[in-house]
Amino acid sequence: MKAGLRVIKFGGSLECSGTLKSCMDKAAAFYREGCVWVPGGGDFAEQVRQAQQRWHFDDITAHAMALLAMRQMALLMHSMHRDCVLAESIADTVRQLDLGKSVIWSPDVNELNQAGVPASWEVTSDSLAAWLAVRLGADELILIKSAEIPQAADVNKLAELGIVDRAFPGFTKKARFKIRVVNKEKLISPKFLRK
Repeated sequence: MKAGLRVIKFGGSLECSGTLKSCMDKAAAFYREGCVWVPGGGDFAEQVRQAQQRWHFDDITAHAMALLAMRQMALLMHSMHRDCVLAESIADTVRQLDLGKSVIWSPDVNELNQAGVPASWEVTSDSLAAWLAVRLGADELILIKSAEIPQAADVNKLAELGIVDRAFPGFTKKARFKIRVVNKEKLISPKFLRK
């Protein structure tokens, strides 16, 4: 894998707030090569939560449906940035990166199940982005959020505050990549520094 690989996760709340495209445009302007974009689940995942409360189906089913929500968001993101390519598997993601493409990850439930990723609401797209970053040997993981980010908070504090999911500290415990959690307003601000 090439040096300088970044995994950038766009929170589902960006779609709800109408800032997804501006955040994607800013990320594309700063990080032109060696990027994998990870979608949150947004309103699509919220529909799964509501359906589970109504119908009381198990977490394995909910997990598969939530991954479909991420895949729907990946399609939405692709419609806004056709210069990126969709990739489902790790192998396909690596292949596209080797071709010099920017990638939008559309996670495959079977690959995640085979890797032993838990089917739980504690494992959201935050942890899946971290899992992907580990698998790809990324140099940096950037999470773009609607929430205000406390300056000195580590991943444990961010999980405690609900800014990242509860499983995130475990997925990043042995990570060798840099982790940045960025507020959307700061990202799209003219004063944002990419480093």
